[in-house]
Amino acid sequence: MELEESVRKLLAAKRAAGLSFADLGEAVGRDEVWVAALLYRQASASPDEAAMLAEALGLGPDVAMELTEPPVKGLGPVVPTDPLIYRFYEIVQVYGMPLKEIIHEKFGDGIMSAIDFTLHVERDEADDGDRVRVVMSGKYLPYKRW
Repeated sequence: MELEESVRKLLAAKRAAGLSFADLGEAVGRDEVWVAALLYRQASASPDEAAMLAEALGLGPDVAMELTEPPVKGLGPVVPTDPLIYRFYEIVQVYGMPLKEIIHEKFGDGIMSAIDFTLHVERDEADDGDRVRVVMSGKYLPYKRW
């Protein structure tokens, strides 16, 4: 996956500062997943959030201003090649239609918002190998009839 120059600069500053996404989330009062999306230019920050983040990363106001601009969303090729990202693609390929049907059974004809949405990553320790827990919560939006 080819990263834009601004993303490389943000990630390099994060590494140089020795900060985690969780650390940066605490600095701006946001979740680590949202901060990661912001650094990958998949979200936009308020001017205050951008200024706090730029300061935490030791970057200037030009970077802060860029973080407030609405990004072009979506990364990489249609079928991702990174193994971890591909597994999410595979999950949607295998379980997408079953999830769609179950959501329709429980809520009706509509979608789960990715705009009014939260996502958290947790680690569950287990004797047979640690597990990754991904918790997604999106607002239900019924299709409008007119």
